[in-house]
Amino acid sequence: MSAAPRLSAARPLTRSRRRLGEAAIRAALAGCALVSVITTVGIVIALLVPALEFFGEVSPIDFLFGTNWAPLFSPAHFGVLPLVVGTLLVTVFACLVALPLGLGVAIYLAEYSSRRLRAVIKPLLEILAGIPTVVYGYFALTTVTPLLRDLGLGVEVFNGLSAGLVMGIMLLPTVASLSEDAMTAVPLALRQGGYALGGNRLQVSLRIVVPAALSGIVASFVLAISRAVGETMIVTIAAGLQPTLTLDPRVAVETLTAFIASTAGGDVPTGSIEYKTIFAVGLALFVATLILNALAIRLVRRYREVYE
Repeated sequence: MSAAPRLSAARPLTRSRRRLGEAAIRAALAGCALVSVITTVGIVIALLVPALEFFGEVSPIDFLFGTNWAPLFSPAHFGVLPLVVGTLLVTVFACLVALPLGLGVAIYLAEYSSRRLRAVIKPLLEILAGIPTVVYGYFALTTVTPLLRDLGLGVEVFNGLSAGLVMGIMLLPTVASLSEDAMTAVPLALRQGGYALGGNRLQVSLRIVVPAALSGIVASFVLAISRAVGETMIVTIAAGLQPTLTLDPRVAVETLTAFIASTAGGDVPTGSIEYKTIFAVGLALFVATLILNALAIRLVRRYREVYE
């Protein structure tokens, strides 16, 4: 037998000269990433510069821990604590509706419903995400508030309870859809192992599937909370614009976003201390959202499960 021909040299698998089209696509993608970074930096600068001017006239301690918020009156008071409490109050009731109901819907869609039923329920559920928030606001004001009064809860015309409940309905598709996607991604072998050990469907769902999909569920929870904190139209219409420092959801409250929306209408002189309160409140809202996102990233990385 003749010897096999000897290869003179091994050719590289990649071309030495890079294609122009690939370089152009890579530059375009890098440009898209750069636009997002520049936009974020621009938003921070737009908030930070007027906010620093505001804090040059108002003490940050008085702003953060003051219990009276009346920037448009004389004498003016700049304690943002009533707005923070109002935001948290509405967010808590929204989470009480959205988180357990959304997780329950997700478990049903992922573990109990048939494919045909899931194909019907999931699009109908996601229709709620397409309804404008101003419609939710008027629904809370004209339907939910009278219903709460008929139930004898003694709510005011504008109150944080109806705004929070309706906001929870708005956030329901976010929690349900993302959590269902996370649970669907759990390998079938884990479910089969649970059934092989004698577990029923409920035990497999709660003790195996939900812990395995915990990172995605936590991400959906934090996203819903962030949306609740940043929601504007529902609280502006239904919660009222009274900065009351209270934990009673039946009375009118004002949130951070509602103050920004109501004050930025053009009636406040540009450059005045009242005008700069918009940016100070916006900066506080930005920092709160940043903390929530950082917490979400930390939790997702801690509970993330990687399957082969």
